[in-house]
Amino acid sequence: MMYKLTLLAAALALAACATVPSDPVARAAYDQANDPLEPFNRTMFAFNMEVDRIVLEPAARGYRAAVPAGGRRAVTNFLRNLKSPVTLVNDLLQGNVHRAAQTSWDFVMNSTVGILGLFDLTDDTDWENHEEDLGQTLAVWGVGAGPYLVLPFFSPSNMRDTAGLFGDHTLNAFEHVIGPLDDTRFFAGRTVAGAVESRERTLEEFNDLRRTSLDFYATARSLYRQSRSHQIRNGAPAAFGELSAE
Repeated sequence: MMYKLTLLAAALALAACATVPSDPVARAAYDQANDPLEPFNRTMFAFNMEVDRIVLEPAARGYRAAVPAGGRRAVTNFLRNLKSPVTLVNDLLQGNVHRAAQTSWDFVMNSTVGILGLFDLTDDTDWENHEEDLGQTLAVWGVGAGPYLVLPFFSPSNMRDTAGLFGDHTLNAFEHVIGPLDDTRFFAGRTVAGAVESRERTLEEFNDLRRTSLDFYATARSLYRQSRSHQIRNGAPAAFGELSAE
């Protein structure tokens, strides 16, 4: 986590040095994009795309070829179950008692009868699986998204959500139980497994989007903000102009 903290500090320093356009039209576009770190972000995005091409996509294809669909589904369930303690705490921090009760029930059932979450016993219920994090909680509390941010080896983000990751790291009960030495290994293993699992699920969609986008960086930025806004609102319709703020 210190690695990401160092990069975040460097990004903040770069944002302070960013040149703001003086032309009114250019300034309006600049403000709308909310991306004062765009040169840095584009460099990091290009780096991440190379990592994807060389490492992540081949790993995802190998994972798909080696593990049958049922096994991949079990991995997805297991990784989702690992996030349940963080989701539960953030449900409570957002004052959503009903969703907190749902998360608690899912976690208990899937961790016991579902064998550590390998089987999702709530798939056939009326309850919708959901994930919450501190970035979403901060947004519910009224904290602004801040500038768009891309860091090496990580998905698109913003200043608020990146800061929220540190809080989620602290809130995760599993990482307290296993101790500080294994904490780093657990975090790294979970992150790598999650990246490969997620990439496998989106192989065709991601590659089609990359192939057909005139500016894949701008497309990824827009899709990230739309997805994040949807998560924060728990699926409720967005107010006019809300997406640009996120």
